[in-house]
Amino acid sequence: MEETISIQDIFKTLKKRWKLIMLLTLIAALISGTISYFLFTPVYQSSTQILVNQKQSENQLDSTQIQSNIDMINTYSVIIKSPAILEKVIDDLKLPQSVDQLSQKIIINSQENSQVFSLTVQDSNPSKAVEIANAVSTTFQKEIKDIMNVDNVSILAKAEIKGNPAPVKPSPLMNIAIAVVVGLMAGIALAFLLEYMDNTIRDEKDIETLLNLPLLGSIQKISQHK
Repeated sequence: MEETISIQDIFKTLKKRWKLIMLLTLIAALISGTISYFLFTPVYQSSTQILVNQKQSENQLDSTQIQSNIDMINTYSVIIKSPAILEKVIDDLKLPQSVDQLSQKIIINSQENSQVFSLTVQDSNPSKAVEIANAVSTTFQKEIKDIMNVDNVSILAKAEIKGNPAPVKPSPLMNIAIAVVVGLMAGIALAFLLEYMDNTIRDEKDIETLLNLPLLGSIQKISQHK
């Protein structure tokens, strides 16, 4: 005979082990909050916008030239993070990091069918993120003329600090929310595991469920008098 679990049994188990479930949820939230606020280094980011547009004497560009500029953005994304650009930035700013380390801080984003792309730099220092973003964009604009023999890069917007910059990561509230969900699920799973392993017989129903035997009768507790 297969043992089935009813909704009443589920609620009974949750009610019985609710303290354990809440404890694990609270512990998970506290650990996540502690790590997010005190152990992780805040990371800030700053961005510039760059336009790829071939400079010509005419006021209009044909569709072929525009598409060529759009296609060239993929190539430019590689060149920006290459040693040809980043080594000069490191030397100019006297950065204590390698080309690979600096490259990992740079994110290039472009929209489909757009001649504009953004150059984003992430750093633990918001001022340094702004400084690096502007240095990379201006160095790229200068060096691309010699590298590709073209003059089609313009900086639309320089990076700057606006108000009180907020870190982009870690996100403590998001981490805590995830930890609460994980802790809650772990607590519920542990509650059902403990209930499954608990073979204690407490009442008549436990005898029928655990021993698979019919209950023939019961003896009332007899009080003893001296």
